Amino acid sequence: MRITQVRNATVLIEFAGLMEFAGLRVLVDPMLGAKGSQPGFLGVRRNPLVDLPVPLDDLVHPDVVVVTHTHPDHWDAAAAALLPRDVPMLVQHAGDRQILLDAGFEDVTVLNPSHIVSGTTFTRTGGQHGSDETLAARPGLGEVMGVVIGRPGERTVYIAGDTVLTGAVEDAVSTHRPDVIVLNTGEAVLPGLDPILMGADDVVSVNALAPAATLVAVHMEALDHCTVTRAHVRETAAAHGISGVVLVPEDGETLEV
Repeated sequence: MRITQVRNATVLIEFAGLMEFAGLRVLVDPMLGAKGSQPGFLGVRRNPLVDLPVPLDDLVHPDVVVVTHTHPDHWDAAAAALLPRDVPMLVQHAGDRQILLDAGFEDVTVLNPSHIVSGTTFTRTGGQHGSDETLAARPGLGEVMGVVIGRPGERTVYIAGDTVLTGAVEDAVSTHRPDVIVLNTGEAVLPGLDPILMGADDVVSVNALAPAATLVAVHMEALDHCTVTRAHVRETAAAHGISGVVLVPEDGETLEV
């Protein structure tokens, strides 16, 4: 399995071929626009803050696309314009399905709770895009999901998505026992609200839940409202003696898992 950290929450997961099935390229939460192509969340700098480090041609021919939610840093106008109309798309609910159908995509499935593509099972998990207090103040943050990807002969991958550390994450870890956990750890903050994503300390907490799993920290240094850096995650992991199981890839870096 190869995991490429593209930028922000955009990840490309490549599975090798099986006897019965060809290899599978899974694109997660595609934000494909150029640097500065959309307004910032804080109203000062424009997002994304950095260029796309991977050639577009390497990203726009996936076998399946997972959209955990349709906030613009996970699904942008460039992705809607560039991805093939017939690529299978997996989403969290009917509202996001309609957004993709309206954009011209033909094969959009709501994970409720699972769907199989080319021998690979995608299972929806829960999440919460902020504390109870934050969601009460900003109900427009909307629902989010995580996804567990299971494929025969491969390690199980859990993509937690845009969530704080909640019981839903703990349930996903205990139920699915993933070998690899991808965490969005930028600890994004909107004015006057609690963080709406996990941060460096949450990496330590998730390691305690799944000490044998490899943790991959993403969703950093690409948006104006993310406060945690890669260096912060690496330093925190080192301070707790877990650097060996915490991977913090740079944009464009590919991990061999």
